[in-house]
Amino acid sequence: REAEAFKEQGNAYYAKKDYNEAYNYYTKAIDTCPNNASYYGNRAATLMMLGRFREALEDAQQSVRLDDSFVRGHLREGKCHLSLGNAMAASRCFQRVLELDHKNTQAQQELKNATTVLEYEKIAEVDFEKRDFRKVVFCMDRALEFAPACHRFKILKAECLALLGRYPEAQSVASDILRMDSTNADALYVRGLCLYYEDCIEKAVQFFVQALRMAPDHEKACLACRNAKALKAKKEDGNKAFKKGNYKLAYELYTEALGIDPNNIKTNAKLYCNRGTVNSKLRKLEEAIDDCTNAVKLDDTYIKAYLRRAQCYMDTEQYEDAVRDYEKVYQTEKTKEHKQLLKNAQVELKKSKRKDYYKILGVDKNASEDEIKKAYRKRALMHHPDRHSGASAEVQKEEEKKFKEVGEAFTILSDPKKKARYDSGQDLEEEGLNMGDFDANNIFKAFFGGPGGFSFEASGPGNFFFQFG
Repeated sequence: REAEAFKEQGNAYYAKKDYNEAYNYYTKAIDTCPNNASYYGNRAATLMMLGRFREALEDAQQSVRLDDSFVRGHLREGKCHLSLGNAMAASRCFQRVLELDHKNTQAQQELKNATTVLEYEKIAEVDFEKRDFRKVVFCMDRALEFAPACHRFKILKAECLALLGRYPEAQSVASDILRMDSTNADALYVRGLCLYYEDCIEKAVQFFVQALRMAPDHEKACLACRNAKALKAKKEDGNKAFKKGNYKLAYELYTEALGIDPNNIKTNAKLYCNRGTVNSKLRKLEEAIDDCTNAVKLDDTYIKAYLRRAQCYMDTEQYEDAVRDYEKVYQTEKTKEHKQLLKNAQVELKKSKRKDYYKILGVDKNASEDEIKKAYRKRALMHHPDRHSGASAEVQKEEEKKFKEVGEAFTILSDPKKKARYDSGQDLEEEGLNMGDFDANNIFKAFFGGPGGFSFEASGPGNFFFQFG
């Protein structure tokens, strides 16, 4: 009678949803009469409402040990198994209920739920092997709707989130489990994995070591720990070689580091950028551009890689690509330095779209006044229309065009003010210098001392010599 009174009080608190008090009175009932199946069943129901499924499972199992025909006990045991992610054990419990009561609709529905969870588990296992981590996360989310207390499903989801680069979400799931169970090796492994993929390798190793203390045979933690240590060592050795100017060795070390773990996106992005820097030092600019491109493919927020690639584009006169990269950098980080780099690239792009007067004369950009004069003399005589008077109309037209361009080039580069404007990237026509209005012959005559000062004479087919007066 005393036990029944405790049970009734427990029922009253349960109805009010005061599950802690209900738990206390059901415990008193059990202490008073420890062989009553319904008391364990009631306390199991209360523990389930409190989310304490492992304790609830023990009570439910005890209730059916005391009375194998206790339908609610079997239902609660099955529900606990399912909530904890053990769908096979849950199915056995619900099948036992249907043996006792074949019309039990709750057992029928829960059996379907357990079957659904088993299907999601199988799909997730296959998709994990295929590295389709998004599909695994989807399957685990669906399974967790029926198994909200299953650490195994949560860990698998967290691991896949980490492999997808969704580190904050993965960290959150692992941390929730560690708050409930600080010794959970799988959760410790996932925490380490997130840090490892975020290039916090030293901290990651600490978590992997801790996971291995809890579970010495944890294969994933063992492999990740080994990779993390190897990656850290290779990267550091590469950095040391680079600082010493041993670029060939640095290149080899960075390449070896890139082969350790293709899944470590952030670290590999840095390694590609580092190797790109090495290639730029070795003047292998196209290879440097490729490395930086691989870096930004892995991490499209990696400013250093964009800057390195932009400089390589500048060095190879690929100014449009350089401008694009500097624009990306400036949009992300609006600093004075980045603004100036963008401006410089834009000037070079503008200059590259004009005629290259240095190239037309065949001189270096740092050519002296005398070198420019000599180059003009050589090119003007080479392309003068009189020299090609016996050629075809097409050749005459082409040589006349080149003769005019040589005159343009000399007009600009022989005048210090015009040359300065040209070198700074200013538009010469905007400055009032309309190059379409000048006469190349006048420049030629002025340079060679006026009409009659020279003549072109043929000494044979296609051969000429110049006679000066």
